[in-house]
Amino acid sequence: MMEWTDRHCRAFHRQLSKNALLYTEMVTTGAVIHGDRDHLIGFSDCEHPIACQLGGSDPGDMAEAARIVEGFGYDEVNINVGCPSDRVQSGRFGACLMQEPELVAACVEAMKAAVDIPVTVKCRIGVDEQDTEEALDRMADAVFAAGSDALWVHARKAWLKGLSPKENRDIPPLDYDRVLRLKQRLPDRFIGLNGGLQSLDQGAPYLATLDGLMFGRAAYHTPELLGQVDRRVYGEDGPDVSPWDAVRAHMPYLDEQLGKGVKLAHMTRHMLGLFHGRPGARSWRRILTVEAIKPGAGLQVVEQALAAVSPAGADLAAAE
Repeated sequence: MMEWTDRHCRAFHRQLSKNALLYTEMVTTGAVIHGDRDHLIGFSDCEHPIACQLGGSDPGDMAEAARIVEGFGYDEVNINVGCPSDRVQSGRFGACLMQEPELVAACVEAMKAAVDIPVTVKCRIGVDEQDTEEALDRMADAVFAAGSDALWVHARKAWLKGLSPKENRDIPPLDYDRVLRLKQRLPDRFIGLNGGLQSLDQGAPYLATLDGLMFGRAAYHTPELLGQVDRRVYGEDGPDVSPWDAVRAHMPYLDEQLGKGVKLAHMTRHMLGLFHGRPGARSWRRILTVEAIKPGAGLQVVEQALAAVSPAGADLAAAE
């Protein structure tokens, strides 16, 4: 989710669910240790609970980065063993680490010794010609033996040879049953499912066996699904969070960030899919896309866009 789940995206998603664990974009250990930390891993208090996802493979650097992340107030630190990009491979982190489970375990062990917050891993079921039964078992056994608090599994192989990062998100077939078999073998370990999940209706049956669901692109493109999470997954009473309520609740954050000089378009770009499938969704997207980039654009643009999909104006907007 590089360049997607930045702090403005996460602050918006938090308005839809107060319980869902939000993840940062992947950030490398070198960037955390040597870069502009406030820019790279800074976040707002409203984003809790929040996990920082790290990319790296040197146990010492991973431990140091984890200490910095914990110092910033994160609730969890996660190791990315799933990203298939060329840049990630050249840096010896991401999905290529599926071939080195012992090294990932060494990182987990070093990080667990360095911090008190949970340390988790997100991986694929294998890469290239690996046998997915053996590859995933080896990774799971190694990281859990080292103390990992959870393993999130993207239920696809990553083909590091022959497929682009974009193709790796769609072309390798999903194998949810492989993740279920892992959970059946390790019933006392936290194992969550990721990859290709489009809705809570699709994912909910897996919660009878698995411990969690991770939504990526679906939550970004149709964030309204997050409004159901607190009731359907966490068992809270009360109605789902409506898109309109989420926007209203988000207004103070937008106003605060505008006051700090953040451009409106940098924040509203994450909100374009909110009314997906509803009357007026096209007007919502058009207004935010066209008007938010103009100099001086402020909350009035969001109000204008919201009016186009308000319950009272939805029929009119649908006729446009």
